[in-house]
Amino acid sequence: YTLHTLFPYTTLFRSKKALFLRGTSCSQKTQDALTDLYSLRRPLAQKFTKKNEIHPFEDATSLEFFSEKNDASLLVFGSSSKKRPHALTIIRTFGYKVLDMLELNLDPDSLRLLSQFKNKKCAVGLKPMLLFSGTPFESPIPNEYTMVKSFFTDFFKGEPAEKVDVEGLQYMVSIAARDTVDGEEAKPKIHLRVYLIKTKKSGQKLPRVEVEEMGPRMDFRVGRMKDAEEAMLKERSEEHTSE
Repeated sequence: YTLHTLFPYTTLFRSKKALFLRGTSCSQKTQDALTDLYSLRRPLAQKFTKKNEIHPFEDATSLEFFSEKNDASLLVFGSSSKKRPHALTIIRTFGYKVLDMLELNLDPDSLRLLSQFKNKKCAVGLKPMLLFSGTPFESPIPNEYTMVKSFFTDFFKGEPAEKVDVEGLQYMVSIAARDTVDGEEAKPKIHLRVYLIKTKKSGQKLPRVEVEEMGPRMDFRVGRMKDAEEAMLKERSEEHTSE
């Protein structure tokens, strides 16, 4: 079993803090992307600006140290290298041990920050509506795109809620990827967009709903990934069942 067959497209954890870290080398574009993602995750987030000698796919020790010290089940790590100049790695932990991770390579030309959209921003702490558009996210076989869907669902889920206040539905996160093309070597980009939701009088019983881009705007290509180990998934499944 993989993470996605046991928990397809669902969140795995109660809401915990997300920790944002940067490596010893981290481009300004990557740092800006980290800052805006941190803004969207507040108040369940903490961001460190100090440089950290971390190589997620080579040695998870430092990540697990930060996870336990800060009681964070989700980490977002920004780094830059000649081979991967603008990399964001999302890491999930269980029991403060790395469960799985996924590297997203930012297209720097696509980046537009929250501050570049001159409009109202949603209040801190509100849950967004999530829209995943594109057949790559619906693959019956777990892959990078189904992992993207699972990761971002966890990232944006916020505090558990038994009821939804319609007035609180103020923004939407759209994550899209086009269909793959036979013979194509490069995998389709992932397009992250964030929109304000506005309701206006329509002359009818139901209001007219409009969306306006709020930012940030980011495009990614999927990079390296690490699937969860079966033993950890089994342990997590047993805990999930007992709750």
